[in-house]
Amino acid sequence: MITTVIGSYPKPHYLKITDWFNATGGTDTENPTKYYEEEIKIIGSEVEEIFIRATKDVIKDQENCGIDIITDGEVRRENYIHYHCRHLNGIDFSNLTEKTARTGNYKCWLPTITNRVTAGESFLVEEWKTNQKLSNKPIKVTIPGPMTITDTIANTYYKTDEEMGYDLAEAINVEIKRLEKAGCKYIQVDEPLFARKPENALNFGIKNLEKCFANVDSTKLERITHICCGYPDKLDAVNYPKAPLDSYKKIAKALDASLIDSVSIEDAHRYNDLELLRNFTKTKVIFGLIKIASSQKETEEEIENRVLDALNYIDKQQLIAAPDCGLGHLPRQLAIEKLKIMVNVAKKI
Repeated sequence: MITTVIGSYPKPHYLKITDWFNATGGTDTENPTKYYEEEIKIIGSEVEEIFIRATKDVIKDQENCGIDIITDGEVRRENYIHYHCRHLNGIDFSNLTEKTARTGNYKCWLPTITNRVTAGESFLVEEWKTNQKLSNKPIKVTIPGPMTITDTIANTYYKTDEEMGYDLAEAINVEIKRLEKAGCKYIQVDEPLFARKPENALNFGIKNLEKCFANVDSTKLERITHICCGYPDKLDAVNYPKAPLDSYKKIAKALDASLIDSVSIEDAHRYNDLELLRNFTKTKVIFGLIKIASSQKETEEEIENRVLDALNYIDKQQLIAAPDCGLGHLPRQLAIEKLKIMVNVAKKI
């Protein structure tokens, strides 16, 4: 089985950037974008050197674990959503608006869309080129999706989420085409909001997701989406509100009919009814086998049994092993141990 990681990875101790995972309040922090620019200034002229060092260390960890398709760990980002938004026109990071986020779970102060959103200058291409030089394995680029950005940003310009999502998709498509031209082979658009709002996903979310990948060469680029049911606010959180598990079932057939090549879903935190996998007749499934917010390590037997159960419902060539989501909540050594266990199982199957 092929193995991959989803996105975030614990930031090295020497990279003093506040992110969702180390902020007061965890991923439910009240001010998710408050510190980033000031912390970059404090680091000063060495910031690029430190970012590259951190990325190299994160990539090395994944290589040593045996991961096939790796990421940069999103170490440059305060979170996977707002970092991208900093590079879009029409979004004001000095004008913060209080908003209830995560389907009503908490309130926070968010950057505000004050004008039509368009793509800014290219930024992910140079990052990817720099990162890819650090490894012989393919580096996957992760990008927040239109529906997920819409839920995690304030808006005083657009009348509807669908209209906002359309322009966000067009802007994302510009950057994806830049990455394709540069030679990037794996691009993942994260849409966890599909699980929280499956009706919106069916009405316009999947259409806008496809627009993100419009006019790219599918023979050269793997079009991936990640749909988890929501990060907890801290490690080992109990009874954290997550999206309904049956959300996957509601959107599976529509995703399989879309142009998406691979769909990433969580399974380790809460087991799915594996009948779900029958809905993916052509789409590959990146299957969550590691709990990303639990300090308890999975056993090889546990993971192997789950994979073998899944293979009763989907072809082996369609299944890819991965953690449920990003690994930012985990201590570095625990993340390494969990990944090695997963890879050991994948190599046997």
